Amino acid sequence: MEAAAEAPSAGPAPGELHAEAPGGSHHPSAGEAALEVSWVQGFSNKNFGFINNQTVCYPCGNFILFLDTETKMTTALQCQTGQVGAFAANANSQVLAFSDRRLNPIIYIYTFPELSKLTELKGNAQLDYTLLAFSFAGPYLACYSSVPEFVLSVWNWQENVLLCSESQPGVTVTSLSFNPMNWQQLCFVSESSVTIWHIERNNDEHHLKRNPVKLPDRQGSVNLHKDLFFPVSRSEDSYYGPDLPVSAIAGLVGDEAETFMPRNYIKPSVHPTAHCWTATSEIYLGCEEGYVLAIDAETGSVSVLQQKPLPEYMRKISDVVSYVRKEVQKKKGGKPKDLQKPALFAMAFCKEGLYAAGSEGILFFYHIKDLQYEMKICADILQPISSLIFSPDYNILLLVTDQGTVYTYKPAHSGEAVKLLDACSSCFLAADFLTPGNKYCVSVTISGEVQVWFLEDGTCLSKLNLDIEATAMACCPSSNCVAVGTKRGQIYFLDVTNVEAPRVVHRIFLSKFPVLSLHYDQGGQFLITRAAEGYIFILDARPSKLFQVLGYVVVADEVLDLSVVSDFRNDLVEVVILLNVADVQRARLEIFCLAAALTTDNDKYVNEQGMLNASAIKKEQYDLDYPLSSAVRLKDNVVYGYCTCAPFICKYRLSEENMLEDSSVFLSEERTPSNQFGSGFLCLSPNSRWLASAAKDGVLFIYHTFTMDILAQKHCHSYQGGGIRSMVFSLDGKFILVNGENDGALVCLKWKKIKKMEVKEAASHWQSLLAILNKSTLNENAVLKSMAAWQFDPESALESLPEEKLMESPLKSSNVEVTEDGNVTPLYSASTNDMTWIDQKIKKVIREETQRFANQKKELQMGIKKLRKTIQEMMHENEQVPDIEKLEQQEFNLDIEEQERAQAEAEQEVARVRKKIEMENLANHYLQDVIKRECWDAMCVKGRTVKCFHMACEVKNYPLKERSEEELETLEKVLRLKELETADFKVQKKNPEIEPETALSKEEEKAEVMADDSASYCLTGSLSSHYGGDTSILYHQWDLHTREQKVNQIVLLKEIIYKVKTAFNKEFDIIARQKEQEIARVKERNLRIREILAQLDLQVEVWEPALTDDEIPERALTVQNSEIKVEKFLTQKEREKAEMLAKLEVERHLAALDNERLRALNDMMGGVLEVKKEDILKMDIPPPSFISKPEHVWNDEEKKTFKEHEKKVKELNEEKEKYRRALENELKKLDTSIQKTTQNFDETVCKLSERKVKLEMVIYQEELKILNLVYALLLNEELDTREAGLHNFLMKKEKEKVKTARTIQTTKSKIEAYTETYENAIAEEKNLECGFTKEFADVPVNLLDELFQLYKHRPQIPVTETLLDTANPYGGCSGSAEDYRDALALLMKAMDELDSPEHMPIGLDPSIWEHFCLARRNKMESEELVKWKARTLAEMQAFLQRRLDDNEKIKSEIEDIFQELTWLQEEKMKLQLNLTIQFLLKQGQVELESTEIPDYTDAILINKSVIEELNWSIMAQGEKKIASMVECKDFSKGIFQLEWEHKKMRMQIEDLKQKARDIVTLPISKDRQLFLTVLNYDSRIAHHISVMEQTLGVMDKLHKKNVKNRQRRVKELEKCISLKEQANYELSMELKEMLVSVSERRHIFEAADTQHISGKTAKQRYREILKQKHLRDLVKEQEEQFEILQAEVERLRSRTFPVL
Repeated sequence: MEAAAEAPSAGPAPGELHAEAPGGSHHPSAGEAALEVSWVQGFSNKNFGFINNQTVCYPCGNFILFLDTETKMTTALQCQTGQVGAFAANANSQVLAFSDRRLNPIIYIYTFPELSKLTELKGNAQLDYTLLAFSFAGPYLACYSSVPEFVLSVWNWQENVLLCSESQPGVTVTSLSFNPMNWQQLCFVSESSVTIWHIERNNDEHHLKRNPVKLPDRQGSVNLHKDLFFPVSRSEDSYYGPDLPVSAIAGLVGDEAETFMPRNYIKPSVHPTAHCWTATSEIYLGCEEGYVLAIDAETGSVSVLQQKPLPEYMRKISDVVSYVRKEVQKKKGGKPKDLQKPALFAMAFCKEGLYAAGSEGILFFYHIKDLQYEMKICADILQPISSLIFSPDYNILLLVTDQGTVYTYKPAHSGEAVKLLDACSSCFLAADFLTPGNKYCVSVTISGEVQVWFLEDGTCLSKLNLDIEATAMACCPSSNCVAVGTKRGQIYFLDVTNVEAPRVVHRIFLSKFPVLSLHYDQGGQFLITRAAEGYIFILDARPSKLFQVLGYVVVADEVLDLSVVSDFRNDLVEVVILLNVADVQRARLEIFCLAAALTTDNDKYVNEQGMLNASAIKKEQYDLDYPLSSAVRLKDNVVYGYCTCAPFICKYRLSEENMLEDSSVFLSEERTPSNQFGSGFLCLSPNSRWLASAAKDGVLFIYHTFTMDILAQKHCHSYQGGGIRSMVFSLDGKFILVNGENDGALVCLKWKKIKKMEVKEAASHWQSLLAILNKSTLNENAVLKSMAAWQFDPESALESLPEEKLMESPLKSSNVEVTEDGNVTPLYSASTNDMTWIDQKIKKVIREETQRFANQKKELQMGIKKLRKTIQEMMHENEQVPDIEKLEQQEFNLDIEEQERAQAEAEQEVARVRKKIEMENLANHYLQDVIKRECWDAMCVKGRTVKCFHMACEVKNYPLKERSEEELETLEKVLRLKELETADFKVQKKNPEIEPETALSKEEEKAEVMADDSASYCLTGSLSSHYGGDTSILYHQWDLHTREQKVNQIVLLKEIIYKVKTAFNKEFDIIARQKEQEIARVKERNLRIREILAQLDLQVEVWEPALTDDEIPERALTVQNSEIKVEKFLTQKEREKAEMLAKLEVERHLAALDNERLRALNDMMGGVLEVKKEDILKMDIPPPSFISKPEHVWNDEEKKTFKEHEKKVKELNEEKEKYRRALENELKKLDTSIQKTTQNFDETVCKLSERKVKLEMVIYQEELKILNLVYALLLNEELDTREAGLHNFLMKKEKEKVKTARTIQTTKSKIEAYTETYENAIAEEKNLECGFTKEFADVPVNLLDELFQLYKHRPQIPVTETLLDTANPYGGCSGSAEDYRDALALLMKAMDELDSPEHMPIGLDPSIWEHFCLARRNKMESEELVKWKARTLAEMQAFLQRRLDDNEKIKSEIEDIFQELTWLQEEKMKLQLNLTIQFLLKQGQVELESTEIPDYTDAILINKSVIEELNWSIMAQGEKKIASMVECKDFSKGIFQLEWEHKKMRMQIEDLKQKARDIVTLPISKDRQLFLTVLNYDSRIAHHISVMEQTLGVMDKLHKKNVKNRQRRVKELEKCISLKEQANYELSMELKEMLVSVSERRHIFEAADTQHISGKTAKQRYREILKQKHLRDLVKEQEEQFEILQAEVERLRSRTFPVL
């Protein structure tokens, strides 16, 4: 980095904010000194922004850095509360915003260049803000918080007002930006989606409305959005039912149903990477897949931009260039870049077109026209570009890379990109001061990049990249040499005598362990290197000694810290090691001394392997009472340690007598609270007067070592960034370098205020140290300069051991280095042959020992050869001796231990293999048990097969599982329910009211029963009743309307299937037993057949039937010996037992052969005592003895004997032939019987097979019923699910409607109120213009006209410089309503020129001119106010119109939902009534008379009994109608008779009335008349009394009714009174407003001099008001009189007609 700004010497830096200590306590001496930030360098992220045309700002740790692109100077602004989080800058307003990273973070707004804080925005975020974005125009800021809120908020940062916010749970945003042309549009981009937020404004209310953008898929095709919750079509199938949405089929209800989408519908969309706004309010979007999209912000429509086809010659050139680039990339080892379709990660829009870049490191320019673009390459920086930013004047384009390098590109010049900032993206590892410590400093990053800085202003002088992961760094005090330790155990030595060109001059490979830290003593003699595994190496730090390794020390415990103390008086260097003792909560110090003689006489101090002798280095050990993480030692045996278990610093004083032999625990002498948290470390200043304490909280504390008072403190890093990694004092004590753990910031501090005594002591120590080092520094620097730049040399690592050059065998190692970001970077090409220093020492020791004991080795080898030859001769001799004298092979083994080891290994391998096999067998056994339990033991009926003897036909039974108790209980419950329903139906049929209507005659009932029997199979839909199923338990197919009935029917159908299978299994078992019997019979006959064949001496194979494994499945579970093909493994005992049994069997057989009785029987009678008939074929008559003589020699007796012999032979042959024929006949009969019986059995099996086929048909019929019922239930559930989903959606829409209606009502009232204020403003503006003449009536007419022209004249409103710039594509952006104040301020500023006396008319009084200027300003303010109110009113009306449109849309959606709910109800009703009936139809053909087939689509399937019952009911109703007609006729006759009698009685009444008139004329009182006329006077009186009582009761009821009416009237009046009071209150409020308006108008009238007119008008209105009041009083009086008269009329009516 090449820029920094020097902080002022007095006072705090402009942007510096001092933070207090986290603990909040202040030590009294803390005010004696203070630190300030001198400069800050680093690069923590890629978030850049222009704050003006030439200044760039970016966050770095706790600071915001401002870089001037022209002067390359840097200014820092510190965040007072920790690390900077989100960041944004607005160049138009020259303000920046950033958030801190802490609990409940705050957004800070600062101005530039003043760097003063404007405001703080305190939102509801709990953890962190991820993004901030300023609007292009207007005081608006958008922010997005991360976990757990995920809230998008929009602020008015000028007024510190939160305008609106909206939550987006779980959405991680990558970028956020306002539309430069319209601040009321926000682009919200995540990793896989784009959302455009519209900010709708209603006067002082703001609302965020979400508009998601449907992105194309990865192939670039834009698919129309398909609404799966409300499908467009409603196709309906008579069997499969209605077509329902996928969510209803999936059974989803609620929000999941609305958003559910099947996997096959989901197509992965493109992944947005970058976006920018155009001047037409469109969005250009770059994608990871290489597409460039154009998005309309208003409609949300997406278009894919296509590259314009190039001409033929241009295409060829482009292909050649692309090919060359790919070849170059291949040679470099990189991945070839696709320049035709690059993935864009950064975009910037300008008037000429679109600039874009990506991971290829190439800056492209896109000229876009009509969804086509032409692309050209502007620059290639060979580094992945992460962002592109235009300056406010659009003259500079900033290119920010992933590696921390920033380039500037000027589009107008079309040149190459110029490097502006060369920072490293890796974090700083360490920093140190270069000798003499007051001018330069050196830093190194984790990635191995070394930088040299100018200490005064932080200018980067040079940079060197080692391309290896660094772990430590230190600067040598005695020379300008820098040592860098690596993770691979190497140390690189750099020559920095020329600060502008550092170079590597040497490298040492110590060990394979990583280097953890490097420490130089103050004299620059030794370099102490701490490595892993407790290794501590001592090196000569002087280049003149070529950095020789002097030796090493190994400590047993873990090393926590190491420090070095130089004793110049005794020429000693003390090394203090802090150890972590295992299992003990204490720390241990080990201290050893390094004398100067170690560099001159090294052999006295080290052994052969290079390890330092403990006695030579005077190692001491001390145990401390607290566990420490860091420790430093002063020269007076005082040790300070940073405690890990509690936040304090311990002070120890070590005694020289306490050595290693008699160690004891040292107690801390003093404990100082550290006011810090987290693990930390201590650092001592060169003069040992200051002790620095740093920890994970990022706060640096400086203590005075004598008093432990806090000298100063500085919050330069933060806990969020990992705290402080390292810090170091300069030799003169003026500067302190502090770098963070993970925040990527290097901070240089200097003293702002300090005592002169402290400065003087530090300077004195520095001068004394320089006096010691000056001579050696000059010499060593000269040597260092003369050293050649280091290149790999196989002997370079051995320069300290020159005698080993020829004896070394190189070690192979990797020649690449893997950095932190995963990139593989080459190290030095020949580093594969390096050997560590320790390996060299060990190899040297081994070689010396080999040379020393060479003779003894040769003697041992010769002895071994002789012994081997002797043993071989003995083994050969052992082979020649008998077996009993032979020795075992193992007895010749001299190495018994090796033999036992080999045997143990073999036994272990055997045990492992045996265990593996046992585990496999166990797994197989377990699998066997599971399969057997599930497929065999669980079956109450095992699966078997019956096969025919002579045919390829077999029949299998039905395997049946044992039904569970739950299934049986369900079945029993359903059967009981069915019995109850059947009994209830029978009771209903026996009802006498129903029986006459539905009763049939006996003959008809019999006929119906017969018809039902013939058609029952057709109606039940199966033949299960013929195969063991009881269909009487089933519901009728026409009665399955409810869900319970269908479920019960399924249970019953399963029961029928089970019974059918059970019935078939019984038949199967009978046939199976029959086959076993047949096989037994065949075996019996085969015994006789074999005997006959043996007697006939025929070699014929006998057919022997047997049961197969399918017929006896139990045999599959047992293994026969014949099935085992391998030899059985027998143990020693089993082999001995088998041999003994074999011997016994042989002895028994020999004993059986040696039986004299059996031998005699065989010799005399052929082994039998009696000749049987079966043995006749074996009989043979022996010929006489003389048969051998010639026949002519025979005598008579011999001839006679021969004739008898021939006769016997002939008779015997005849007996044999006869017996043979008998045997052959018997054999044929046996064969025939076997054939016949087996064929009969085969026929039985075939019949059983045919029955099973029919049975399968029956089972399939029942299963088809079950499937239809299950599908009906499933369809019903889907309809219920859909209905529930629609109800849930309806509730949401109704809530939205209520909310929208409330908003509409509120908006209307606000518009009405605002309209009145707007009209008042217009009236006031007109009054001002009308009152101009009256106000300046004293001015002459000629001047008055000129003044009026000036009154009408308006100045030219100045436009900001940014908007005037022609390069700015957003120059015509629309402002916000808040721009009223800015526009008015600009207008008033422009009026200053018109108000000057130069424009005053000649002859006008200056006082009148001033009054005129004031009046003109008032008029212009009024005009601007009217314009602003008109704009606000238009926004409110537009907001109202949008809400009205939303309300209409919601209404239409609710209507659609109600329509679909109605349709669902109809479909459910159809589903309940339109049943699926299964029929059994006879196969065949039906002939029709006509060729037209009737259309049965509207037909209804009903039972025949329903028609018959309907017919009988019609007949019954007909009979009733006839009976009613007869009754009507008789009744009409009675009517005529009654009319005649009525006429007669009327005539009698007239006669009686005439008699009554006569009686009335007689002078008799009324009572007497009654007494005379009434037959029963007493009953008449009693009747009259009862009538009066009834009248009284009626009057009482009427009274109560009137009372209730009056009470209701009172309530209504009270309600009316409350309404009137409310109206009066509203009128009073209106009266107040009217009074205000009256007063305003009065002032207006007074100003307009219309008082007399207003007074006359007021009197006239007053008279009208009095007249109206008089009329109202008159109406009230008449109403009261009318009510009194009406009450009087009611009273008179009740008295005149008491009964009523």
